[in-house]
Amino acid sequence: MNRVITYIDGFNLYFGLRSKGWRRYYWLAMRRQSLYIEALQTLPDTTLHFGHYLDKPRQCRQCHAQWMDYEEKMTDVNIAVQMLADAFDDRFDTALIISADSDLTMPVSKVLQRFPTKRVVIAEPPRRHSTALCNNASGYFTIGEAKLRASQFPDPVQRADGFVLLRPAHWR
Repeated sequence: MNRVITYIDGFNLYFGLRSKGWRRYYWLAMRRQSLYIEALQTLPDTTLHFGHYLDKPRQCRQCHAQWMDYEEKMTDVNIAVQMLADAFDDRFDTALIISADSDLTMPVSKVLQRFPTKRVVIAEPPRRHSTALCNNASGYFTIGEAKLRASQFPDPVQRADGFVLLRPAHWR
């Protein structure tokens, strides 16, 4: 039996879907996260680990206008640490990473060096690619529209407490 754990970089997946204009697949991505996270929490054997956004002031070099921008932090670190811990605890035979973040290259390499019988496969979101990450993995592929279509939550999703979560109409 091949034990598989999937590690999902939700930010990377969301922005890949967004760049393709595939809003209809946000039911597996996020509604400013809360609705999707509630739906994920209905799945057995699912653990969520969160990154966060960091405020980052920006300034135009020409007109000196200033604005606040936001940068995602900790998602790649959380994935790397959890994947390494799971490898050392022998919780998987294959790790499937849904991301194209090159920051995961070294953790992937280390898992494969330390555990030569394990596999790490990269599932790149649409319009996302990291040559370094793919070259250091056991295998890789790009997530196609057919897989996204087949991976949607049912509509509706019912939480354990009976509350019903509905897919937003503008995601259909």
